[in-house]
Amino acid sequence: MDDLTAFLDGDRLDDVAIYVADSFFDGDHPLSAAGIAVDGGVVVVVPGETGREAFADSTGLDPMAFAKQAMDRTGEIDDRLAGGACPDAEEPATDDHHTEFIFAFAEAENQEVGGLYAEGDVIHAYAHCACGTDFSQKWLADPDT
Repeated sequence: MDDLTAFLDGDRLDDVAIYVADSFFDGDHPLSAAGIAVDGGVVVVVPGETGREAFADSTGLDPMAFAKQAMDRTGEIDDRLAGGACPDAEEPATDDHHTEFIFAFAEAENQEVGGLYAEGDVIHAYAHCACGTDFSQKWLADPDT
């Protein structure tokens, strides 16, 4: 099982996942060699603090401030973290609307919180579109994938 599958299954609760679109970086970038190739980019899964630092270094954004801002808008994020659908895009989508990067983490099942959290581990994903829109989605980790 690769790191991304383990993360999405809820087996790496202390780690973060970062997706970066091929179009976000010019040429070679260290994340490209360190990650798992997905359609249109790369995803790296790394220990939490290292991942937060890598996200900040790569995007210039504090990951938790970015997540807080993206929380205000719901959109669709690929279940393998390979991009997403900007909630501001009109059909058909244009080149102005493609996901440049995603920051994701998993939260353990929590019966006391209730709702989705009582059903199992939850994946939180926060995306940034080329148009400037930040958005988020959360879903249950799927250990059966």
